[in-house]
Order: sequence, then C-alpha cells, then structure tokens
Amino acid sequence: MRLRPLAAGDAFICSSRRTIGHRGFVRVEVARANRKPRGLLFVMGISILAACIGLGIGSSSAEQLANADHEQQRDTPRKPSMKPGATTAAVAPSTSPSTTDVKPVRRSQPGPAVKGPYYVDFRARTAASYGHAFVWYGKTSEKQVEVAGLHPAGDTVPYVLGHLTWVPSETGASYGDLDVQYLTASYRVYLSEADAKKVFAYIKHLQATSPLWNAETTNCTAFIGRIATFMGLKAPFHLLKPEEYVNQLKALNGGRQTVQLASDG
Repeated sequence: MRLRPLAAGDAFICSSRRTIGHRGFVRVEVARANRKPRGLLFVMGISILAACIGLGIGSSSAEQLANADHEQQRDTPRKPSMKPGATTAAVAPSTSPSTTDVKPVRRSQPGPAVKGPYYVDFRARTAASYGHAFVWYGKTSEKQVEVAGLHPAGDTVPYVLGHLTWVPSETGASYGDLDVQYLTASYRVYLSEADAKKVFAYIKHLQATSPLWNAETTNCTAFIGRIATFMGLKAPFHLLKPEEYVNQLKALNGGRQTVQLASDG
C-alpha cells in the first residue's frame, strides 16, 4: 500500500476508523471531501424523485378517499335527533283540530240579577267590651240601610246588670253601627225581591218581640243567628264574640252569597 504526502487543500472525512500516518501521511482509503462520487449523487436524485412521486400519489389518493366518504355521508339519510325538543316536535300533530269540533262553554255572567237586588249583611264591630253583632238590610241600588240588633237599653248600668239578669232592650241602631271604621267582620247575602219581603218582615217581627237582653241567653249574636236560621243558613253557637261569630257564620255556609227560601207550598 503506497503512502503520499498531505496536500494543503485536502480535508478528511471523519470517522471512527480515521488513521493518521506517521509523519503527516494517511492511508489512501481516506477520500477527499471535495471528491463526491457521481454515482452517489445519481442515486440520491432518483430517491428524491421517487419520494415526490409517492407523495403526489398518496395525497391524490387521500383526496379521492375524502371525497368518496363525503359523497357517502351526503347520500346516507340522517337519523332523527333524539333530543327532547325534536321528539316533541315529531309527536305533535302537524295540523290543528277542526274548530267545528270545539263547542263553546257557556259561563254565567255575574251581576245584580244573579245575586238579587236585596241583601242582608251580618256585621260585627268594636265596642267598649267584646263588641256588638247586628245586621244591615236593604236594597242594593239604594244607599239607605236598615239596622237591626239586640242590645241593652241605656248606658253602662243596664249593660252590667244584663250579665246577671234580663234588662230592657233596644233593637235598632246603636252607636257605631253605621261607622265603617269600627267594622271587624261582615258577611253579606243577596236575596230575590220575593224572598227579601219575607226576610225583612221577619226581622221587624223579631225586633218587636225581643223586649229583653241578657249577656248569656238573649244577646246580640243569638239575635242575628235567628235571622240567619230563618234564611236557611247554618248558625254557630251564640256564645262567641261578635267578630268570631260572623266569621264562623260565613265559614259554615261556605261563603255563599245568595239564598233562596223554600216555597210555602
């Protein structure tokens, strides 16, 4: 194997088998870096060209597959959505039912003719003690009212004695019966004209035949309770405070606003 001296422009291709000769000489197997074989460049060019052609074919194939998948998805019918809103829309009928099948509902129109042109108003008000119960009665179209209620005649002394015995009574309006600011409870019931004549006549009869007052027997709540019973209403026990008595009277009768008396026949 021949050795030659190193030239100034020569460079080594470094590898693990590099061997520097003694006194600046190297083995002839080491190739110069600037002498690249033409065969190697040709092989590299062919490889790059083949890679480019392969990439082109691959991209074209991928594009064709994507287009085919898109066409298949477009041709395939979509499944209905399972969302609640879509289900409701599918179940709901597309057309409304015929209006000829719907019959109008007749509703009674409230008014004075339904309630009746006359009334009896069971009322309670405040007083110096536990209150007082009485009635207003009259015609709905008139402001003037009649008042009936049982209470002791006079002032404080008859009232105190009336808790021990019977004392003379009065059956008309007493102080505060016409003043709304003293009102604590009210239950108004409407009557027809024919029934009102009977009820009003009974109230006047009751006023004329109630000469005595007593706190435990013939008191104000018992008085209006007899009127309610004559009208066909349910009356609570009379030993109640006036406000509570009127409220219970309304509750016992379900708050009904009209009454109709039974016929005499």
